[in-house]
Amino acid sequence: MTASVLFPPHDQRLSWEFDLTAMLAAADQRVASGAVVPTFDRDSFADELAKIDFEQPMALDDLLAWTVTQMEHGIVHVTHPRYLGLFNPSPSFPAQCADRITAAFNPQLASQTTSPAAVAIEAHVTRLIARRAGLPDGSVGHFTSGGSEANGTALICALTRAEPGFTQSGGRAFAGQPVFYVSQDCHLAWIKLAHMAGIGRDAVRFVATDGHGRMSVDALNTAIAADRYAGCVPVMIVATAGTTNAGMIDPLGPCGDIARRQGLWYHVDAAWGGAAIASDRQRGRLAGIERADSITIDAHKWFATTMGCGMFLTAHRDALSAAFNVSASFMPSHAQDLDPYMTTTQWSRRFLGLRVFLSLGAGAWAAHGAHVDHAVDLAQRLAGRMTAQGWTVVNDPGLAVVCLAPPAGSPPVREIVQHIVRSGRAWVSAASFEGRDIVRACVTHGETAPADIDAVAVLLVEARTACVTADMKHPILVPVS
Repeated sequence: MTASVLFPPHDQRLSWEFDLTAMLAAADQRVASGAVVPTFDRDSFADELAKIDFEQPMALDDLLAWTVTQMEHGIVHVTHPRYLGLFNPSPSFPAQCADRITAAFNPQLASQTTSPAAVAIEAHVTRLIARRAGLPDGSVGHFTSGGSEANGTALICALTRAEPGFTQSGGRAFAGQPVFYVSQDCHLAWIKLAHMAGIGRDAVRFVATDGHGRMSVDALNTAIAADRYAGCVPVMIVATAGTTNAGMIDPLGPCGDIARRQGLWYHVDAAWGGAAIASDRQRGRLAGIERADSITIDAHKWFATTMGCGMFLTAHRDALSAAFNVSASFMPSHAQDLDPYMTTTQWSRRFLGLRVFLSLGAGAWAAHGAHVDHAVDLAQRLAGRMTAQGWTVVNDPGLAVVCLAPPAGSPPVREIVQHIVRSGRAWVSAASFEGRDIVRACVTHGETAPADIDAVAVLLVEARTACVTADMKHPILVPVS
């Protein structure tokens, strides 16, 4: 009986697949018109979950329906058109199809010998994306679990190039403390990556910004000079193209100039902003990215694939082999430059690239460019609506991230944000930008409409007013000494 459930007959499998497809489609429609935030009872959910103890089998029909219900009511919905939150877009339909195909065939992409078609498709996709980003002919890449793995790959490549002895001896091979440079507004995964690479968290040098959310070139030059004087060994400069809090772009060209003069690996973390290469209107914002030694782009961000799909691109094929080459007698391997297990961090690996292959294949660059332009236009619309209401846009919303400061005398930003989130009608976040608390809104959903943006603008004004009224009813009493 158990075997028939795990590997059911063809007819039964089709029936369950059709039922699941119908359930998901219906839930998707309800999500779009429902609450953005979880609406389930946590205690009831915990009780129901505890009853599924794996001691007795349950009908798969019931389990599928139960699970879809929990997903519909138990998560923040990034697939809601008024989700203006973190860099988690609603996935494109071709990307969802790719997950189904991959799940059905379940190829193992460690070796091109066992999965030649899948490995070749991924290499084809990353090669064309590297070309679109302006990297030189012969550039290569691979798919990763996300931006952190891709950035970690850049760090390992930089360390290996700076000191070949790092391959065998790790950080001990360096004459001094190896260090690398990131903006103070970078993604903080760099701290973890330095720890994991064995060079310690102190190796991360956070460079001050220029007052507008971009890495200061002067501060970068000063930091490198100070480190060299102190006997440290600089290995890499990281410029961010699309900071998490504000979507700002570090000065890509000048950072590249400094890296070349100093002989350092130059990496651009374009996990979010890298998708701007798809748009003829927006790609100029990334001028200078073509000078990078390596680039991170998250397909599960603005390329709108399903989660867990990053990309690492590099102009230096040999750097990957030097960093990750390993010999294993049990592997059916005969061409190290084609075998992902010998040129990447992962060994067993999922066919992630099919998500981008189907999306770009079906829509070409034009569809993805329109997707990016749509988000930027709506972000500009929100910025204009809020400016008209006396709010201040404190960042450049050119990468579809809008940082809003409410008018003077407003309640704390987090109160305004909490009011909106509790309503379930939209999702925005509280963040900080250049020492100022702001409301952060990022357009990520390809089906967000102008009406949704207008509704969020109204909610922001209403939330501020409601919080002001609440503060007046419950003033904070300050004791008089």
